[in-house]
Amino acid sequence: MARLLRLDEAIAELVGDGDVVALEGFTHLIPVAAGHEIIRARKRDLTLCRMTPDIVYDQLIGAGCARKLVFSWGGNPGVGSLHRFRDAVQHDWPVPLEIEEHSHAGMANRYVAGASGLPFAVLRGYLGTDLPAQTSNIRTIECPFTGERLAAVPALNPDVGIVHAQRADRAGNVQLWGITGVQKETVLASARSLVTVEEIVDELEPVPGAIVLPGWAVTAVAQVPGGSHPSYAQGYSERDNTAYQQWDPIGRDRERFTEWLRTSVFEEAGA
Repeated sequence: MARLLRLDEAIAELVGDGDVVALEGFTHLIPVAAGHEIIRARKRDLTLCRMTPDIVYDQLIGAGCARKLVFSWGGNPGVGSLHRFRDAVQHDWPVPLEIEEHSHAGMANRYVAGASGLPFAVLRGYLGTDLPAQTSNIRTIECPFTGERLAAVPALNPDVGIVHAQRADRAGNVQLWGITGVQKETVLASARSLVTVEEIVDELEPVPGAIVLPGWAVTAVAQVPGGSHPSYAQGYSERDNTAYQQWDPIGRDRERFTEWLRTSVFEEAGA
C-alpha cells in the first residue's frame, strides 16, 4: 500500500543525488510542485526524463539539479524556447548538461517497455531523421519474421517516477483522468514512485475514462492542492496561460532567474 507523506518528506526519501528521475505530464497534470521541492532539497546530478520538458524542467536545469536530459521535445508551450535549458547546453551554466533526444513515439515506447519488464521496445519510427546518428540509444534491428528494418530503443526504468493526479484514497489508490500522457507507464516502469494529488478522499467515485493506479504500484502519495500549477488539473483548475508568458523574460536572464529562485521557490517555502 502506498504511504501518505508530506511532499518534502517524499522528495527527501525517494529522490537521491545522481538518480534518474521522470516528472511526467502531457500539458496536463504536470507535477510542478514536486519539481520545486526537488530544487529546494538541492538535489544534484539528476538525469531528468520527460517527453515534453517545459518550464518546470527549465527551472530544475537552471537551479543546477540536472546533469542530463532525456527528452523528445523541449519548449515553453505556446511561447517559445526554454532559455535556462539553452544556457546550460550552449554555455554550461550553471553546470554542463548532456542531452539525449528521441521522438515522442520513441520515449513513450521506452516507458511501455520499462513498465512491461522488457529490455527494449520496437517501433516504426525515426525514418528520415538524423536522430539515430545523434542518439546512441536508437538502434536498427531486423524483424525475424518479415525481414523489415525497425527501430529499437532501450526500456526506460527511472529510479523515481513522479506524476500529479486528481485524487487518491487513504489506501493510496490514485485516480486521474483527462489528458493522461504516459503517467501510468511512468509509475509502473519506475523503481520508486510519488504521486501528488489535489485531494485525498475516503472513497474514489467513478469517473468516465479515469485511470486508477492501485496502491500496491505506488510508493508514496502526497496531497498537494494546486500541485500542477501553472498547468491544469481537469475538474480542479485551469491552465494559467499568463504564467507561461511571464516565464519567458524570467528565463532569459540569469540574474532575474536567480532572483526568481530566491523569492518564488526558496523564500516562499521558508527554505
